[in-house]
Amino acid sequence: MGEFELIERFFTRPARHAALGVGDDCALLMPSAGMQMAISTDMLVESRHFLQGADPRLLGHKALAVNLSDLAACGARPLAFTLALALPRADEDWLAAFSAGLFALADRHQCDLIGGDTTAGPLAICITVFGEVPAGRALLRSGARAGDDVYVSGTLGDARLALDALTGRRALGSAALATARARLEQPTPRVALGLALRGVASAAIDVSDGLVGDLGHILAASGVGACIDTSVAIDLLAICEDSAFAAATIDAQIRLDCVLAGGDDYELAFCAAPTARAAVGAAAAQAGTRVTRIGRIEAAPGLRLVDGQGRAVAAPRLRPFDHFAR
Repeated sequence: MGEFELIERFFTRPARHAALGVGDDCALLMPSAGMQMAISTDMLVESRHFLQGADPRLLGHKALAVNLSDLAACGARPLAFTLALALPRADEDWLAAFSAGLFALADRHQCDLIGGDTTAGPLAICITVFGEVPAGRALLRSGARAGDDVYVSGTLGDARLALDALTGRRALGSAALATARARLEQPTPRVALGLALRGVASAAIDVSDGLVGDLGHILAASGVGACIDTSVAIDLLAICEDSAFAAATIDAQIRLDCVLAGGDDYELAFCAAPTARAAVGAAAAQAGTRVTRIGRIEAAPGLRLVDGQGRAVAAPRLRPFDHFAR
């Protein structure tokens, strides 16, 4: 099977939002009147972002999900994406499963594949996603103000626990591993929540490299600090809510490390004024997504971690993810 047959068989579909999709030198997109384009790119490389032998259907889902998560953090509605794919070989079974997982999520968000590239090489997947947001209404990292509440969506930390278990660094029972592994391999991009938070949240970011590190980007862009209540945050592990699993079986410090700095969560961290608490609750209900208030924005720079009594808590032992950190 050659390159062009591969593209035709597995990745060519009619475009719904693009004026011109797959099959020409460029795709053509035209944003709706009064809209701005939101564009983001993420790359997944085997053995760096996912384990060798990963289920291709789940990999197809995740490759698009991590990009849709960026649109969610901006409050943008997905329109289309491009796919650049390096493959060790043209394996038809792998491609069928990968494209099925990819398009299942794409269809859920009415997001069209409009172009890309394929080449031979070590397995790597690069997606660029395009969305639209009303001009001047995008959620940014720079809008947090002293006194704002800090929230996170969904659960945090399970993906890191699953990664540690799959790589032999930690033992998890089968039920707990199944719950955690789903969070690692099939993250849910919070697109509906991002849309519902337009005009409600003052700042937002998706949590990909760990809560502490990603929240730090909001603080830096906004010129503020924050205080996080770790007694609330520590309970954000999904496996701790599983009736087949007792939270006490994992050391509290490990739980907190994973929640605060584990990474690969693809939830939203966002800020909103205290007067907007009812609106935040309504946005969460509209999106069908749980949100948890975990702290507040402060005028003084820096991030403070405290327990339920306001006493200082040590920083997590895990460092925010950085591809080039030593």
